Amino acid sequence: QEQPVESGGGLVQPGGSLRLSCAASRDTFSHYVMGWYRQARGKQRELVADITPGGHTLYGESVKGRFTISRDNAKNTVYLQMNSLKFEDTAVYYCCVGTDTWGQGTQVTVSS
Repeated sequence: QEQPVESGGGLVQPGGSLRLSCAASRDTFSHYVMGWYRQARGKQRELVADITPGGHTLYGESVKGRFTISRDNAKNTVYLQMNSLKFEDTAVYYCCVGTDTWGQGTQVTVSS
């Protein structure tokens, strides 16, 4: 499987918003669960959110009500809209196709 490519990370102030995008290959996207994970320095990688091919979603407890995952099967892209960002959201965010095809990650830094 081709590696997915994340984009949209950056530096944002607390309370701000960012939208991450993940582009996956045509051969894999529409058949798989797509997930966003994150790993903060010194911590284990954790699930942020995932979405099934049919659009069912699952969120980590710490992001419920603030983050929204969505997918556009026509564009082979999954999005993560992040609102009301907190310092503790600072991490490298990774996209995952299925369970084992990872992107290289995009840094999100929440700082004043």
